[in-house]
Amino acid sequence: MAFLQWRRFNFFDKELVKDDNGQAFEKLKDINIAVCASGRGQIVVGDIEGTIFFLNRHLVLQAFSAYEIRVTHLFQLKQHNILVSIGEDEQGINPLIKVWNLDKVDKMGNPTCSKISRAIPSNNKPVPVSTLCVSETLNMMAVGFTDGSVVLIKGDVLRDRHTKSRTIHQESSKITGLAFRHSQKYVTLFIVSETNVLSVNLTAKDRQEKLDTHGCPPRCSVISDSTQDLQFVVARNEAVYFYQPDGRGPCLAFEGEKLLVQWYRGYLVVVSRENKTIPRTAPGPSAARNMNVVNVYDIQNKFIAYSSPVADVIDVLCEWGSLYVLTGDHKLFHLQEKDTQTKLEMLFKKNLYVMAISLAKSQHYDYDGLIEIFTQYGDHLYSKGDHDGAITQYIRTIGRLEPSYVIRKFLDAQRIHNLTAYLQELHKQALANEDHTTLLLNCYTKLKDNSKLDEFIMTKDKEVDFDVETAIKVCRQAGYYKHALFLAEKHSQHDWYLKIQLEDIQDCNKALTYIGKLDFEEAESNLKKYGKILMNEVPQETTDLLKLLCTDYKPSDKPLVDQVTMDGSLPPGILKANAEEFIHIFVNNSSRLTEFLEHMIKVQPSCSPLIYNTLLELYLQNLVHEEDTEKKADMGRRTLTLLQNTEAQYDIDQALVLCQMHNFKAGNLYLYEKAKLYQQIIRYHMENDDPEEYINIIDACKRFGQQDPSLWVQALSYFAGKEENCKPQIMEVLSHIDKKNLLPPLLVIQTLAHNSTATLSVVKDYIIRRLQQENDQINEDERLIKQYKEETEKMRNQIEELKSSAKIFQVSKCSVCNHPLDLPSVHFLCQHSYHQHCFEGYAENESECPACMPENRKVLDIIRAQEHSKDLHEQFHHQLERATDGFSVVADYFGRGVFNKVTLLTDPLPVKTKPSPVRVPVDTSVQRDMLMGQRSSPPDHSRKPYTEPSRQPVPSRQPPTSHYQPPANSSPSRQPVSSYSRPAVAEQIHQPAPTYGRQKVSEPKRQPLPSQNRPPPTGQNQAPVTTRSAAPPPSQSRVPQPSQSRAPPSNQKKYPVSSNPFDEPLPSNKPSSRKSSQDSDHRNPFTTGAGEPPNPFEENTNPFEENTNPFDSGSNPFESGGSNPFEDDEALDPNNPFHS
Repeated sequence: MAFLQWRRFNFFDKELVKDDNGQAFEKLKDINIAVCASGRGQIVVGDIEGTIFFLNRHLVLQAFSAYEIRVTHLFQLKQHNILVSIGEDEQGINPLIKVWNLDKVDKMGNPTCSKISRAIPSNNKPVPVSTLCVSETLNMMAVGFTDGSVVLIKGDVLRDRHTKSRTIHQESSKITGLAFRHSQKYVTLFIVSETNVLSVNLTAKDRQEKLDTHGCPPRCSVISDSTQDLQFVVARNEAVYFYQPDGRGPCLAFEGEKLLVQWYRGYLVVVSRENKTIPRTAPGPSAARNMNVVNVYDIQNKFIAYSSPVADVIDVLCEWGSLYVLTGDHKLFHLQEKDTQTKLEMLFKKNLYVMAISLAKSQHYDYDGLIEIFTQYGDHLYSKGDHDGAITQYIRTIGRLEPSYVIRKFLDAQRIHNLTAYLQELHKQALANEDHTTLLLNCYTKLKDNSKLDEFIMTKDKEVDFDVETAIKVCRQAGYYKHALFLAEKHSQHDWYLKIQLEDIQDCNKALTYIGKLDFEEAESNLKKYGKILMNEVPQETTDLLKLLCTDYKPSDKPLVDQVTMDGSLPPGILKANAEEFIHIFVNNSSRLTEFLEHMIKVQPSCSPLIYNTLLELYLQNLVHEEDTEKKADMGRRTLTLLQNTEAQYDIDQALVLCQMHNFKAGNLYLYEKAKLYQQIIRYHMENDDPEEYINIIDACKRFGQQDPSLWVQALSYFAGKEENCKPQIMEVLSHIDKKNLLPPLLVIQTLAHNSTATLSVVKDYIIRRLQQENDQINEDERLIKQYKEETEKMRNQIEELKSSAKIFQVSKCSVCNHPLDLPSVHFLCQHSYHQHCFEGYAENESECPACMPENRKVLDIIRAQEHSKDLHEQFHHQLERATDGFSVVADYFGRGVFNKVTLLTDPLPVKTKPSPVRVPVDTSVQRDMLMGQRSSPPDHSRKPYTEPSRQPVPSRQPPTSHYQPPANSSPSRQPVSSYSRPAVAEQIHQPAPTYGRQKVSEPKRQPLPSQNRPPPTGQNQAPVTTRSAAPPPSQSRVPQPSQSRAPPSNQKKYPVSSNPFDEPLPSNKPSSRKSSQDSDHRNPFTTGAGEPPNPFEENTNPFEENTNPFDSGSNPFESGGSNPFEDDEALDPNNPFHS
């Protein structure tokens, strides 16, 4: 590009550097400057006297003497605080290279010199140095000489050791410039002389490549930065050239004699000579100064950022983020770059938006700022009428600029193609919404640009950049059904596809085929939605698809055996829909519905009841409306077959309603029989009121009479109400009633009395037979009553004997080991005796005879079963309904105590007179106690007439509370233990207690544990009697201990609580003798003083007699005269043979 075509701007502000006093900086005025450098925050100046000066940002000048004669070259590294200088310490040509470490200073504050070497070519001939370059890696240094040779020094720049130098280039012309270029793979050294430009690849064995045959003057070459790809810039008078390591690049035709080039932040600074001269104001050897021009070129954006004449430029320095120009009169000028926003505003004023965009990008302007520039540029082009250019700029704002801002500008029909381009780009960037898609498709349809529409929609491999559903809607509204179907099918918009096919195109076959290709869930939902339409148009195909969907569905476009199954994996589960959910689509096509339901119950017999109910209703409707006799009979057989199908799961109640509504006789009778509604079957036949139905009634009674005997009773009532001669039927019915004893004879007579045709001869045999049976039953009952009375009298005598006479044990052998008895031994009232060691090893408990225990357990189990069945009210009602003799069932449950009324008394009320017996609340397990009425006598030590307090409720199944503590010196002895209740707590009297046994035993016996067993059966009162030694003397008599339980009222005796549910002792009102001990039992003559089991036969009630006890003669030897023969003075006399 020609230089004259570049625009010129003033993007830099030039000002003279001043000190703190506002005066021009003149500290460099007296220095004879020979060379300059900059970097690391300071400007370095070398003079012709060997001194190096450092100028920092605060304009503080420091100096130290580096050479004795002069300084010729300076190189300041940018990344390290290292300064490399070349100068002379001796007269003649003897250049020295010195490396200064600016971070280390000596005592004088001067930098230390870390390395000194001679700068001499390989021929060892001293030659003046023309240029110097040091690598930023500190391992290479290149020195150019005036004789055309270049010496490369490799090694540590800071040290003399391990460095090697060699001449890598030699030519005849003077070397004017050197520069290192570092890339990822190679290190290149650019060499420029007065006649040549070449590159040396230092990594590839110093391979040289000649780039140009024209050189440049000294200081007219520089290396660019990364914005220009580190190109080597060479300035000649005619142009500026750019070189890559492998060849020459572009050139810029900047004319004029070039004196100096410098690179600064993407700018190329060129100092050229101007032909004008100005007179020198200060006195000096010359009367005029040369005028130079400083140009700052923006290479990337192709404009001149600054241009200004400056008199006699010595050097241009880049430091502290700015440019500094050192002039011949030793003044320092500062070129300050303006900020980016100011530059852009200057460009906007001139409408240079393209240049502004380029400048903003090169300055790394933020993206929002670029969008603003694009928007202003687009608005500018739109205002000028360049709509194509404007839309191009607006497209670049997509993502930040609101699309509606652009769309409003291009809604005019003449600009619709621009709007289409903008909307297309909006969709490509996936930033379009539904409205944008609608607008774009409308643009296509208005332009009738089918090719664009096809490109936008029907490209199969194209990535979706629009809202598919909106595109389908627009195409459908515009009549582009083909495009809409393509989009719907491609993007699985099944609902839209079916809508277009069925509502717009009305191609039901394609719609049905499409549904058959869908997955199970989609196919099921769409068939539910569009099933009615498809059934009306293509009923057979729709029915076939439904059969497949409801049995084992697989999409039609997929193989029957997929790859997973072929690989040996388990096949996927069967997918099938619920058939009842599709019944509604057959609303106008009952024949297809029948076909569908028949298929379903054939393939899946376990279908839901709704399927069977619907099919049954269809059969019955067809049966009613069918006029052909043969077809009607066939339909009836099919219907009955469906009902008789054992796997059919129809609702029997609904089926009955349907059969009754359609008057399907066979179905009604079958369903009545299946539901066990035998009464309905009889009633159905009776309602017809046809003599031919008599046979059906009798047959029905015969078939179902076993299940429901009342059918015969109903038949008898039916025939008895007929005025026709039904004698054969009545006699047959009576025979069955008599056989099963269904009705009492009186009811039979009353029933037949209403029939005028039924004579006495019809029921004569029946009545005679029934009377004979009743007479036999009465005789049998009288025999049993007599037998029971005799057995009761016998038992009463046994009890009386036990009460009035002593029981002598004469058993000589043990009932376990069958060896002769020896002491100690255990005796039971059931005439079984045992060795004590045999009894303890064989018996399960100490209160029950081991030999009698199995029989006792059987009786207890029977009682327990009766107690359990007492609460089974449902079972009672069921037996009562089914029993032929209801009175016997009621009597049986009455005997079990079902009808006993229990009254609960919470507080006992003592009275002075003998009260009537009061029932107490008992547990269900104490039925035996309730029947037998056990009692016990409370003690009375005052010999006053005893008045029985009101009976208290006796809690059942509670653990006993022992109040007895044996004396310290008392010897333990075996006490008799009741087989019905735990031993009562008794007070010991001061007289020795009598014991009964065959002989005395001096060996002490241990106290047996309380019994946990249930009572033996009635009539076998068993209490173990253990022979024992003499009772302890009166001084060692036992004294009752106070109870820890709740104290009873003062006028009542607290009785022990039994844990046996069959032996709840009740308080007694019988007076005790004058010398009776506490709780001594008056009912058993074999008491040993520790309590006696209650007498199960001592109660005023008997299950066999009402309000009387056959075993109670009204007198009791223990109660006569208010005394007990075993408790008076004579009975307790020591001379008594029964007293030990």
